[in-house]
Amino acid sequence: VENVRLLDRLSSRKAALGTLYLTASHVIFVENGSETRKETWVLHSQISSIEKQTTTATGCPLLIRCKNFQVIQLVIPQERDCHDVYISLIRLARPVKYEELYCFSFNPKLDKEERERGWRLVDLNEEYNRMGIPNNYWQISDVNRDYGVCDSYPTEVYVPKSATAHIIVGSSKFRSRRRFPALSYYCKDNNASICRSSQPLSGFSARCLEDEQMLQAIRKANPGSDFIYVVDTRPKLNAMANRAAGKGYENEDNYSNIKFQFIGIENIHVMRNSLQKMLEVCELKAPSMSDFLWGLENSGWLKHIKAIMDAGIFIAKAVAEEGVSVLVHCSDGWDRTAQVCSVAGLLLDSYYRTMKGFMVLIEKDWVSFGHKFNHRYGNLDGDPKEISPVIDQFIECVWQLMEQFPCAFEFNERFLIHIQHHIYSCQFGNFLCNSQKERRELKVQERTYSLWAHLWENRANYLNPLYRSDHSQTQGTLHPRMAPCNFLYKFWSGMYNRFEKGLHPRQSVTDYLMAVKEETQQLEDELKILGERLANLQKSQLSYNRIECKQQDRSKQLGLTTHNSSFANTPQECYSSDLKSFPSRSPSQGDEEDSALILTQDNLKSSDPDLSANSDQESGVEDLSCRSPSVGGCLPSEDSGKDSDEAVFLA
Repeated sequence: VENVRLLDRLSSRKAALGTLYLTASHVIFVENGSETRKETWVLHSQISSIEKQTTTATGCPLLIRCKNFQVIQLVIPQERDCHDVYISLIRLARPVKYEELYCFSFNPKLDKEERERGWRLVDLNEEYNRMGIPNNYWQISDVNRDYGVCDSYPTEVYVPKSATAHIIVGSSKFRSRRRFPALSYYCKDNNASICRSSQPLSGFSARCLEDEQMLQAIRKANPGSDFIYVVDTRPKLNAMANRAAGKGYENEDNYSNIKFQFIGIENIHVMRNSLQKMLEVCELKAPSMSDFLWGLENSGWLKHIKAIMDAGIFIAKAVAEEGVSVLVHCSDGWDRTAQVCSVAGLLLDSYYRTMKGFMVLIEKDWVSFGHKFNHRYGNLDGDPKEISPVIDQFIECVWQLMEQFPCAFEFNERFLIHIQHHIYSCQFGNFLCNSQKERRELKVQERTYSLWAHLWENRANYLNPLYRSDHSQTQGTLHPRMAPCNFLYKFWSGMYNRFEKGLHPRQSVTDYLMAVKEETQQLEDELKILGERLANLQKSQLSYNRIECKQQDRSKQLGLTTHNSSFANTPQECYSSDLKSFPSRSPSQGDEEDSALILTQDNLKSSDPDLSANSDQESGVEDLSCRSPSVGGCLPSEDSGKDSDEAVFLA
């Protein structure tokens, strides 16, 4: 569609005029400017909503909101063209089959071996081995090898060594979605662990012996503690309401040696509405500071971020300081449980604060344990009430920690933003489907590419210039400050307003530091090259000086032996005067060259008795005033009184 205008919501500059293209995978706007053909590309899978607004005299406006918080406002001249674009985008942005997603047609021109290597970059068996598992207390179980016990769990799970297959299966029948307690993180320093599950089907009075034995096995796997914490991440009111539906939470009277703790993180529907309110504040054209802050406070977004952080801090303290194991669950154990376990792991283990470790953390706590990526982020056309920014909140928690501990993370803000972008883009296969079982049935690894390989290949773009592996912040457990969200947590403009060109600052501090670091590295590399060149030149000059000294020795010995009477000065004086005409030497050459020259002079004195005998001759007139450029010998001066034959001979 030609003569389409792209509006800039924040600035008053003239709208860009160009052509709008719809392809099988992208919406593309190309400006008409002859100097620079600026292009705006948007993946269909990134489109969150399309709004066709009232037609005006200038055309028909079309508002496109994206899942990465980009807002595009187009004005199409003809209403009919606008309607056609609107209908097409509605269909393209809501595919009904996985095969329609971009990742199945995306081809980065890598061969089969490179693709397989990319998927092997993150290996969860290696991660559990790094933790020290299996050991005397924990083992790998294949009870779910055919997804027979729980279809949303991975085939290999780690459980206490004392938990038999009978106990595991019995516990799964007493848990929502059959998501039985399984290991998420193990602290080998004190044997404390973080386990995860779904809520029990306890109702008001039901109990299960196998489930009680399962929790007892988790406690016994930590000999240093005589109880475990059971953390329910829901508000207590919500958990009590679930009891009426035959679900609920653990009764401390039935489970021996447990301490129960409610956290109070709201459900997915509250979070979705909160994000919507915050984005409405972000889209205000010229809000006053008080209006913006009031709108941000009214959205409750930062309050929810604080609730997730508080849960992670509580669990990290229990494991690191008290040495107590923790079982975490929410309703079904795939949303709030994933948030809290991954935040706690990030606080406890510095490995997860590296680039590779963060990939492992997401793969372990989100991908393998069955977070519902398809339902939560709208990959396919489905129930809009299932959509919620669950992993977006976790990513923001990481950014909030980076603001408190700027030297503790190997990666920068751009790394987090690109991960968030690709969760919705469906360009890579990592975040498809709702479980490992669905991904294997779809053969995702054989048909798509891994995001982790792409990020790792370009890791230089994601390095934090302040990160130091030996810094105090990078060692051990992080201890975030505890304060009201109004004073501690910030609005993340780099995420929610990153497409607004009119906002300042244009460049973040870390980006500026990264640019300075890159420039410094370039200068250091150039300095190293120049240093090597200088060393080579000095070495060449030293060799040249030695050769010239030897040539002078030979020529002087020959000339002085034949015509002793022609020299008015001593040979040593002549030799010394010639040395003065050598190029200057660097201090680093001094000792070595001086010793070489002294040896040469000593050899000169002792090698020819005639020269030694004539060393006492004195004269007020110097016979040799210049050197031959070819051999470095001495030529007679005009006052020497020698005939031309002798001059030619000496030359």
